[in-house]
Amino acid sequence: MKGRIGRIDRRWFERVATARLTGAEQVLPPLTRAANHGRLWCGAAVVLAAAGGPAAGRAARRGVGALALASLTTNAVAKYAVRRSRPVHDAVPLVRRLAKAPWTSSFPSGHAASAAAFATGVALESPGYGAVVAPVAAAVAFSRVYVGVHYPTDVLAGIALGAAAAAVTCYWWPPRPAPSTIERTRVAAPALPEGEGLVVVVNSGSGKAVPGKPPARQYVDLLLPRAEVLVCGPGDDLGKLLDKAVARAAEAGGALGVCGGDGTVNAAARRAVAAGLPLAVFPGGTLNHFALDAGTATFEDTAHAVRRGQAVRVDLARVRDGEGADVTGFVNTFSIGLYPELVRRRERLEGRIGKWPAATVALLGVLRDATPLRVRLDGHDRVLWLLFAGNGRYLPDGLAPTHRPHLDEGLLDVRTVDAEAPLARTRLTLSALAGALRRSHVYRAERVERLRISGLESVADLAYDGERAPAPDALLLDKRQGALTVYSPADPEDEITQLARTASLAAARRRPA
Repeated sequence: MKGRIGRIDRRWFERVATARLTGAEQVLPPLTRAANHGRLWCGAAVVLAAAGGPAAGRAARRGVGALALASLTTNAVAKYAVRRSRPVHDAVPLVRRLAKAPWTSSFPSGHAASAAAFATGVALESPGYGAVVAPVAAAVAFSRVYVGVHYPTDVLAGIALGAAAAAVTCYWWPPRPAPSTIERTRVAAPALPEGEGLVVVVNSGSGKAVPGKPPARQYVDLLLPRAEVLVCGPGDDLGKLLDKAVARAAEAGGALGVCGGDGTVNAAARRAVAAGLPLAVFPGGTLNHFALDAGTATFEDTAHAVRRGQAVRVDLARVRDGEGADVTGFVNTFSIGLYPELVRRRERLEGRIGKWPAATVALLGVLRDATPLRVRLDGHDRVLWLLFAGNGRYLPDGLAPTHRPHLDEGLLDVRTVDAEAPLARTRLTLSALAGALRRSHVYRAERVERLRISGLESVADLAYDGERAPAPDALLLDKRQGALTVYSPADPEDEITQLARTASLAAARRRPA
């Protein structure tokens, strides 16, 4: 059988090596050189992250993570386990041969593994972008036979290995589900044609500019021309501007809008609930966790929902002190202790190495520098490394949660890491690396309606939705279930496409010649 496969392999290699494909000699050799050391895919990831939306950024990060895993497996393990000589390329025309022939084992093809890993990783997060990348990846894989440096089975094995590497990343870092698979409770909201009655506060200090898109204020104007837009510039008081917007929206019988990061959304959400106003969230921050969970990943999503009066119900989590007075609230997450530092380090790295490797590296660094936190949870003394509370259940379980399947279930997602267990740091690290954190005895996760935290005299700050506030000596976390109404499109595809086209044409007309 082995000899028969070898004969078939050589026969197909000779067919490809002697084939004359129109235009291939001008395209495939440069393409295969561009893919050396993953340069082509790293460049593609940069373009995706810079020019695309949130899905493109996640696709780029997963693609690079899968690429790194596939390259490590191929070059450090597989090529040494199966030592196969490179094919004799006498039949390959000189014009398409590589100037410097590879010297490593022919099996499997590292280029094919990297191409398949990146394309599969991108497709796992965004099938649309995956469809764009896949033909380029297939051309790179085919080029390895065409230039005479691999047998067809080398390439097929590399493709299988690369696809498997991308699939393995899902074990630590599950892809964000499609919006249609997230369960949201639909509620009525005022339909505001052209945005009439909507007052939007744009925090100009949030997020970053998006290539090819107009600034946030102009973009809102293009999509909803009758909306009133207030810009919070440097030195302005965001709270006062939000209060002004709430008063105008209430007077008009409309809605409050906000464009900014999760901290800005938090401030708007608490005021919207107090005033009984629906909230329109335009994703103007860097990560936009809340907007993604609410189904408004783009400005077009939000504009569509405002026009149609489509909305969902969302819980608002509260933070109160020991006497019951409100301290703050949160729409995403709350934490004390080391979790804020863990998130800061992870987010600094994840754009380069992917979320789950970044979470592991951040965890190692934080635990190396950590001082345990002594607190009392519901009357029980605990010594912890981390305490995290989510406004609803987050997935996946572990230290790198990404999304929520429900927004109004009325529960807090509380996660802690014990510091008193023997070798707690080592056990936690090993469990995180093995993807078995849920089975670790030092890690606990539970869903509760409320949580009392006391003994915080030594804790200076608490963190919520990317913001910080002084921590009182005691806290009560609970929920206002379904208190917030957020505009979210139910079936946005057709109108969103039309809105995007209209906005692009209008922006082109306004652009100076």
